[in-house]
Amino acid sequence: MSGHRHSMDGEHGFEPELGLPEPLPKGEQLLWQGSPDWKTLALRGFHVRKLAIYFAVILGARAATVASTGGSVADAAVAALWLLPAAMLALGLLTLMAWLCSRTTVYTVTDRRVVMRIGIVLSVTFNLPMRALESASVRLHANGCGDIPLTIAGEDRIAFVHLWPHARPWQFARPEPMLRCVPDAAQVAQRLSDAWAATTGVAAAAAPTSPVTTGASVPAAWPAAVAVAPQRRNDRHGLLVAQ
Repeated sequence: MSGHRHSMDGEHGFEPELGLPEPLPKGEQLLWQGSPDWKTLALRGFHVRKLAIYFAVILGARAATVASTGGSVADAAVAALWLLPAAMLALGLLTLMAWLCSRTTVYTVTDRRVVMRIGIVLSVTFNLPMRALESASVRLHANGCGDIPLTIAGEDRIAFVHLWPHARPWQFARPEPMLRCVPDAAQVAQRLSDAWAATTGVAAAAAPTSPVTTGASVPAAWPAAVAVAPQRRNDRHGLLVAQ
């Protein structure tokens, strides 16, 4: 039923139910709950690998420059090593950010809504009713983790800066909340799809049956665009709940 779950102690020990600002109403069923995989988030969300390659190129270029101007191998090594602490600090901070982000994030999928409790310093809970969702997709990675961006129906929006890094990249005009680097993403997307179809009464499209190429973006088990009942504004139907 659930993915990786954090303990109830510490900063979020006051929660009446893990990841939720209040207990589930009677009749609402928890389908899945989990958090981003911090290692995948570090690589995919905070781009630690790309940054490590960038620093390696800079260090190599620095050493090559010293060597090309007549410096010895030792001189070239020393010149490169002067920059190494800064590179290690940057990589360490980004990795720590990924770990903290995973540690403080709880995604919840019920048969009626998606709830995102996010925020390292200040926790905020986004409540997304199934009927407020227009579409979704899933992007799978080699280790089975994946990203599940959600498109909000109508004119309702959540600011990109409030969502990051739990937002689909480069979608600034119409930000899309995203369950990021979740384990067993294909299974989570299927549960989400089934719940959406049951709630809205709109038949879901067939889920992909063939293996998904690593990193490929494929439709979730419901259509890319569907007709939904008109929704009220954010402050009325509960897209945002401050915690």
